[in-house]
Amino acid sequence: MYRGTIIEESLRDKSVLDDISIVKTEVEEVTAGFNTPWLKQWTLDVVEIADGEIDAFVSRLQDAIETEHTSWYADLKNDTDHYIIFPQRVFHVARSQKAQYHDVVVYGVSLGIPKHQLTPLLSDAP
Repeated sequence: MYRGTIIEESLRDKSVLDDISIVKTEVEEVTAGFNTPWLKQWTLDVVEIADGEIDAFVSRLQDAIETEHTSWYADLKNDTDHYIIFPQRVFHVARSQKAQYHDVVVYGVSLGIPKHQLTPLLSDAP
């Protein structure tokens, strides 16, 4: 089972959430560090996707991510694999290979995503 958090405001097509399990939803007030001044809040959905459905879902999610305002990403992981999904690129990282996360962070920063929002990925290796 893959699990991750998707920010609803990052999606231009929220119907991508219709066919998956949302296990928890939290709302966070936007602060300057979020780098999204046009939003007042982020709605964070913790989701679960079955292993056999991950490839199709990643493709749909990639197409659903909003690209008008800023760069967004979402990530989904199980015990061994981690997908980090950007609108133009998907990284499939073996969680046991921490060095593979370096390229993800470099890419995200190149898109304008604040590094502090990406660095938690570096500590994701089991």
